[in-house]
Amino acid sequence: MRRTTGAAAVLGTAAGVLLLSGCGPSGPLPLVAVERDATGAFAAVLRPCGDDVITGLLLFGARDDDPEKNRSGWEARDERRGTDAEFPLFSPPAAWHPTPVGRQRVLPGYRYELSFGKAVPTYEYSGTVTFTAKDLAAVKPGQVRADGRVMSLGEFEKLAEGSC
Repeated sequence: MRRTTGAAAVLGTAAGVLLLSGCGPSGPLPLVAVERDATGAFAAVLRPCGDDVITGLLLFGARDDDPEKNRSGWEARDERRGTDAEFPLFSPPAAWHPTPVGRQRVLPGYRYELSFGKAVPTYEYSGTVTFTAKDLAAVKPGQVRADGRVMSLGEFEKLAEGSC
């Protein structure tokens, strides 16, 4: 799935640094989840490694028939010191200066990706979770969707910690 122009530039820069440094990223890690709270609302759960600086914070929602255009999500271009974060799925913290894109709710017939990357110049990993409205329908209050499946929040915390 392609990203918006800003996110593509960030990832392209990271790839260039990797080629020049001879290092390779470890790839997407299960450091991001979507949680359903007790009220049934969905929240983003981000668990970057340690105090890493992260960038490219993005919720990319594309229709199945047009997978390259973000039509339901947001983008935050600022780099952030990697602290754990939890927030309503379509309402990232205002301090991140997010730009909303399209409709601000999970829509049927769309595929979503919530992601971030460790900032350059030492880009080593990205955290990501992908989902659809159908995937989230299977998540019960107190559970999360991460790593392509539903699990408890505790299981996700252990998975994220073990991935760093």
